[in-house]
Amino acid sequence: MQLLDGKFLSAQIKAEIKAEVTQIREAGGKIPHLVAILVGTAGRSETYVASKMKSCEEVGMHSTLIRFEPDVTETELLDAVRRVNDNPDMDGLIVQLPLPDHIDPNRVMETIDPAKDVDGFHPVNIGRMAKGLPAYVSATPQGILEMLQRYDIKTAGKHCVVVGRSQIVGLPMSILMQRNAYPGNCTVTLTHSRTQDLPAICRTADILIAALGKPEFITADMVKEGAVVIDVGLERVVDTSKKSGFALKGDVKFDEVAPKTSFITPVPGGVGLMTICSLMQNTLKAARGEVYGK
Repeated sequence: MQLLDGKFLSAQIKAEIKAEVTQIREAGGKIPHLVAILVGTAGRSETYVASKMKSCEEVGMHSTLIRFEPDVTETELLDAVRRVNDNPDMDGLIVQLPLPDHIDPNRVMETIDPAKDVDGFHPVNIGRMAKGLPAYVSATPQGILEMLQRYDIKTAGKHCVVVGRSQIVGLPMSILMQRNAYPGNCTVTLTHSRTQDLPAICRTADILIAALGKPEFITADMVKEGAVVIDVGLERVVDTSKKSGFALKGDVKFDEVAPKTSFITPVPGGVGLMTICSLMQNTLKAARGEVYGK
């Protein structure tokens, strides 16, 4: 069993991005600029956004955080998105989810300029990704692809089972893993809450990607010997032995599953760190106009 070490890879990727940003600065070019919009003060969203802003600083990018109170109207939020769209100094835009119930997240995502949609959530980017055209790929799936590639994990002809069909991870992951590319060329099964005999299907997986948001759902009896297991989950679970009162758990019961695997991601220290790196990579692409041009 070998760990797919997101901490090691993220440090490597950030160093690469920092070197590129340094070259841009030394050449007198425009420094990539990421904008994040945060609605409310939910602890988890605050933490995620702070981590993204800190990563921008680490690689030498500019960042701007736009905050709104939870009672912001949808119109006010959409106006802010349009202002970022129209600002040529701002290259990438993310709107941190979830949003309050009175705001339609689909309307917000569709208002973001696809050329600044570094989260890869706009329907245009999702459609272009599905067709194999240049696009911003959702940050978590892109991070998983990067991880598979950097660890030289063979994917062609393998059976990939994706557990969870969210538009952020499961659905795009299933599309990416079947494409005629590397990583890819898998036979893909996309499973979800209505799937019958899920454990049996999981046991057929050469590559198992767990993205359902249920702590320690995947157990050893659901994994075949030698499988590659990618754990996208990250949930707080009550743990009185911890000073904080909680522990972070993934969708995979790591201690019992890990011995059966050839490769596995830890939680924390796995996919989550790669997600932030993907966001930095997409922002760099946006500043350079690599997907949609300038």
